Amino acid sequence: MANTDDLVAQIEALGEKLALARASIAARFLGQDRVVDLTLTALICGGHAVLIGLPGLGKTRLVDTLSTVMGLDGNRIQFTPDLMPADILGSEVLETGEGGARAFRFIEGPIFCQLLMADEINRASPRTQSALLQAMQEKEVTIAGQHRKLGVPFHVLATQNPIEQEGTYPLPEAQLDRFLVQIDVPYPDRQTERDILIATTGAVDAQSTAVFTAAELLAAQDLLRRMPVGDGIVEMILDLVRACRPGADATRDVNDSVSWGPGPRASQALMLCVRAQALLSGRLAPTPEDVRAMATPVLKHRMALSFAARARGVDLDALIDSVAADITRTAAAA
Repeated sequence: MANTDDLVAQIEALGEKLALARASIAARFLGQDRVVDLTLTALICGGHAVLIGLPGLGKTRLVDTLSTVMGLDGNRIQFTPDLMPADILGSEVLETGEGGARAFRFIEGPIFCQLLMADEINRASPRTQSALLQAMQEKEVTIAGQHRKLGVPFHVLATQNPIEQEGTYPLPEAQLDRFLVQIDVPYPDRQTERDILIATTGAVDAQSTAVFTAAELLAAQDLLRRMPVGDGIVEMILDLVRACRPGADATRDVNDSVSWGPGPRASQALMLCVRAQALLSGRLAPTPEDVRAMATPVLKHRMALSFAARARGVDLDALIDSVAADITRTAAAA
């Protein structure tokens, strides 16, 4: 009983700390509460996120603010067609020391940090994009046969422009699957845009303050994995993921419209994200509505519409939400 009470107290304390983090981020990134919650979800789940949005919507500002609020050492890489893997990972250089002795010295690249912003990641060539594959999955890189650990914790927040596709290289499915969530950054509403206008054109820019340290974030990630999840939520997660995957368990609309769907990594991501959603909502355990709320961010980049479905104008977001809504109603009726 004491252990249960202690766990409840820790979860409540973490929820209060996350509320402070949200408020600190909101001081510089105005009006996009859903975007803020999803980026915080990625970090406290120990995962990576890809932000999709037009230029000028504050994606870079958000990542910079997160680095400060979460107490992480951050770096930014501007991905371009001529970027090479060594520009990300680093390289060995031959140096001549005193007395003429020669030795190789490794110069770390910008990936050796705790929060990496991969800006416009789809502008780099597939060869360069692949430099992140091992880093995102194993939190280390192999250079000249030597394994080198990255920052602890290590997170990648990548950005993409959804409309400018000339000279870009779409990310392969294997790399997309390594992102915990896809975060769509929309245009702000009129009042939010007015607030941004006033806040960013004055003499003083708003500042955020540190709420977490790297050690506290690691502790939060460990605590998140100890949050209880009911058997009904586990079954609902399995039902949702399998219903969005073409096959015997899928709905008719999914089988008619989706060429490939989410794998087991999507189920793992949902299990973590619904816990984070509950935390951010001030609850001790996830509910069916948390599963529905996280369905699209977790599944969208792990699915692809068929050519015929695109020709019919099928909307993937609406399709996922429809499946999630049906499963939520079924769970509520059970």
